[in-house]
Amino acid sequence: MSDGILDEAYERLHRTGPEFEGWLSNHGPMAVEALTRHGHQQQVHRWLDDYLGRLDELPRGLHPITDWRGALGDAKRSGDWLAYFDRQLREHPWRDVLGTWWPRLLPGIAAGATHGVIRVGHAVRALETDDTTPHRRTELAQALGYWAARWQPVPGADRVPDDPSAAARPLDVDAALAGLPRIEDQTGGILDRLGRLPGVPRWEPALAALRPARSPAEAESGLTALVHRAGLDYLRFGHTAPVMLVHAVTAPTAVLRTLPALDRALWAPSLAAAWAATAAVTSVYAPADGIAPPTVTAATPAEVFARAARHGDEHVVKLADAVLDAHAVSGDHRLLAAPGYAGQMI
Repeated sequence: MSDGILDEAYERLHRTGPEFEGWLSNHGPMAVEALTRHGHQQQVHRWLDDYLGRLDELPRGLHPITDWRGALGDAKRSGDWLAYFDRQLREHPWRDVLGTWWPRLLPGIAAGATHGVIRVGHAVRALETDDTTPHRRTELAQALGYWAARWQPVPGADRVPDDPSAAARPLDVDAALAGLPRIEDQTGGILDRLGRLPGVPRWEPALAALRPARSPAEAESGLTALVHRAGLDYLRFGHTAPVMLVHAVTAPTAVLRTLPALDRALWAPSLAAAWAATAAVTSVYAPADGIAPPTVTAATPAEVFARAARHGDEHVVKLADAVLDAHAVSGDHRLLAAPGYAGQMI
């Protein structure tokens, strides 16, 4: 059954663009989907009343997308990409469109500081719940369009060498994350920071440390482990970049949520891309040495999300949404400290 509040929220948000103030991502669709998912529909319109004033109008197109390869990553074509996917989602089943475009967009997972894939993950979850309303298909169209317009690869991810001995190694997410190097100059925005990764000698070997998944099941378990470990790492590293390090958790969560809507042949490359995204965000924002994680206060998952919803910051809400997914699988109560910790710093 459709959640009317979410569809009303989407209708309000779809008059706005995917970015504002030149480059900041519109988090509205992601936050309202998380709020409704966790039973906080009564807060959605009030939250939107405050948030909508920040946003820009829907961008106008220049000319229709014909050469999609040439238009990938061209932010000036944002309006054209939104119009393109709006047509695609009106003319074709949403799973077909997603299945065609996921492998095309996945190599550019760094798009919009990973917000392209994150927004798609929220849109897919909404459609998996109910795909009968046009507002949800429009949301997926706008999410895919944003990803395409800001398409950006993680440096070095396309040069990870084939290692014949890798098949004998375990898929050890914890060890791979622990082995990540850091850029020396952690100043500037994410584009500046990502641009420094090719100058880090250990960067590409560190990317290759997580071997490819051998099966769809292994890809799913690897993604689950990646979200879990990234959530715990936020407690150690989040103090240095409390907003940006949220995306080391929410980006792989979005990929994990999308798996059920994809052909299983796409699951292994999905893990590889999610790993590259989390690795990159960690390497350019986290310190080399973490701090002792904060003490976990006793709370149920519902209480954790309710506190995040009262806080109201979109990153706190989305982090709570992600770690609650991870907690539901792992039962690791340490994860429940992350949203409150983020709320103290943001």
